[in-house]
Parts: sequence; structure tokens; C-alpha cells
Amino acid sequence: MKKNQPKTFSNIIAKNKKAIHEYHLEDKYEAGVMLKGWEVKSIREGKVQLVDSHVSIRNGEAFLYNAIISPLLSASSHVVPYPTSTRKLLLHRREIDKLMGKVEQKGYTIVALSMYWKESKVKLEIALAKGKHDHDKRASLKEKEWNREKDRMFKKHL
Repeated sequence: MKKNQPKTFSNIIAKNKKAIHEYHLEDKYEAGVMLKGWEVKSIREGKVQLVDSHVSIRNGEAFLYNAIISPLLSASSHVVPYPTSTRKLLLHRREIDKLMGKVEQKGYTIVALSMYWKESKVKLEIALAKGKHDHDKRASLKEKEWNREKDRMFKKHL
């Protein structure tokens, strides 16, 4: 990196790349996440995994399941950290109602796509998704490879 170029800072903490491959994504939403102090410290260190995480709605509230936030070794001794504990998501009532209506339809689920910083708050991008079949996965993989090959050919000729 050259000295006169500024460092690029990414707000993204963690991504769930598997979700893009496994699901057709429809509507995307931004949700706040209720966290404890030790969780925020771990997130600042980048110790988050969203791979198998999903969102469920219970009693009119949205919750994040199976997101792993690994505790730091230097966490307080009086705190008992649970890496995969359930975390409440902060959404507007009409967004929760819309998600509930779609999830009750056949085949829909809510997946976590990415976790990122917005100002000093941790936000989670969630999406309403429908599972892909195997032939859909192969088609999207073929399309991705073709786009890469196309880019290589254009790069060669320039």
C-alpha cells in the first residue's frame, strides 16, 4: 500500500456467504441487535460467525439463533458467556408483521446475511428467503463462473 493512499475501512463485521448460495433472497431488512458488553467487545475483535444463523419470530418479536460470538479471554470473571445464545432483534412492528405473514407461507425463512457497524451501533442485515433446489444452485454457479470467464477475456483484450 502506498503512503499517500488512505486506509480503507470496512464497516462489515461478518458475512453469511452460504446464505446467498443456499437461498433465493427477496426482501432485505436492517435490524438492530441487543447485545451484552462482552459481546460488543468480541464483535470489535471480529469474533463472529453467521454461517448457520437464522431468524425466528416468537410472540411478535424477532430473535437471532445460532450466531456465534466467541468470548474474549479477557472478559470479566463474573460474566458467564454463552457463544450461541439467542439475541433479540430490533425491528419496527410493521416489518415484523410483514415478515410473519411471509414466513407463514410455504418455503419462506428469514436468514442473517451480514453484521456491520452503523455509526456506533451493530446492525444485522436480514433477508426473507426461499430455499434453492439443487438445479438452481448449479445454474447460479454456472452463471458465476461464466461472469468470471467473461471478465478474464475482457481484461486480456484491453
